[in-house]
Amino acid sequence: MKLLNLFACLVLTFFLLTLILLVPVRGLAAGDSFTQKDRDLIIRLDERLNQMDKRFEQVDKRISELRQDINKRFEQIDKRFEQIDKRFEQIDKRFEQINMRFETLQDLMIAIIGAFAAIVAVAIGFAIWDRRTMIRPFESEVKEIDSRISDDQNKIDRVIEVLRQLAKEDKRIEAILRNLSLL
Repeated sequence: MKLLNLFACLVLTFFLLTLILLVPVRGLAAGDSFTQKDRDLIIRLDERLNQMDKRFEQVDKRISELRQDINKRFEQIDKRFEQIDKRFEQIDKRFEQINMRFETLQDLMIAIIGAFAAIVAVAIGFAIWDRRTMIRPFESEVKEIDSRISDDQNKIDRVIEVLRQLAKEDKRIEAILRNLSLL
């Protein structure tokens, strides 16, 4: 921006000087006489124009140097961006590797949970099977004991019935059975 402003100022100055210097020359051209003073004026104008040309050449050199400098800087910036792009590619690769690791860990966790669930299911199944096989012998023993008790109960009922009949005849037996609430 500064360079463009400088260039615009120089161009404007050049045009203003040209207008200022050419106005008196037109007036002289309209007149009949061409004096030494006019020639000196033209020589001075020519010198000034040469000086302005030199200044414009210097400005052009500065502009071209600035362009070259700016181009070099842009090339450096482009190289930096390329380096940054390479770094981003490396980071993307790292993220992909990390994602693959997470997927592997996730698969491993699923396998561990599945194995644990299988072990628990087998343990529960074994416990149920073991209880059933263990209870069957007890069931048969309980049925046998129950049949014995029922046989013994029949015998006890018969003995109590006999004692009740004896209690009708013997008062001592009747008192004992009453104390035991069997009458």
